[in-house]
Amino acid sequence: MMRVIRTLVVDDERYAREELTFLLGQFPSIQVVGEAESGEAAIMKTLQLQPDVVFLDVEMPKMGGMEVAKSLQGLKKVPLIAFATAYPQFAAEAFRINAVDYLLKPYDEDQLKQTIERVENWLAPQLPGDVTSQLGKLAVEMDGEIDYILIRDIYYMYREEKVTKIITEQQDYEVRISLKELENRLASFPFFRIHKSYLVNLNYVSRLTPWFNGAYQLELEGRPEKLSVSRNYVKDLRQRLEI
Repeated sequence: MMRVIRTLVVDDERYAREELTFLLGQFPSIQVVGEAESGEAAIMKTLQLQPDVVFLDVEMPKMGGMEVAKSLQGLKKVPLIAFATAYPQFAAEAFRINAVDYLLKPYDEDQLKQTIERVENWLAPQLPGDVTSQLGKLAVEMDGEIDYILIRDIYYMYREEKVTKIITEQQDYEVRISLKELENRLASFPFFRIHKSYLVNLNYVSRLTPWFNGAYQLELEGRPEKLSVSRNYVKDLRQRLEI
């Protein structure tokens, strides 16, 4: 049985709300339970309606979408946030708030479909033993001992010969788990493959710089090194970051 995803649409422009509500109505899993025309109203409607996901405009009078999103993080039931805006420059900040996606106006129906799929995956029932999803910790075994790494502390991971290295804020780890397995275990978190051997935490991305032959170099907050983004992954990465 398909799960119904309770959805709140927030935008200070009535026609923008109506357009997005119409587009969302094309997806069987989505039920728009309400609309809000301001940041203050968005918080009140979220408290009243308990939506699973809030489609949130960024630029609104008095209380903008970023401020609303940060306020919603303090609720007992925190909804997913999908920003919907005409302003691409807030994308990096949006992902630091753990937004599930960042849609640009005018809406692209294919991109909206990807957003809905991402929301559906995020809200999919967790397996009872899925500690990674439930606790936000990644269990890794080193030298016979099991360490539990806070996923939010992971900058990136890469494969070197037969070892996967996990780079975190506190220390680096070397594990025998394949990068593909780690990618699957972290599917509900904002990690992205930038190269066949590299997986990065999008929350830390601070800059993309053109390099050569369509490739880019990526910089992460708090790290001195520059990581290579294969040209095969650049397009999808740019879509995720909404540059």
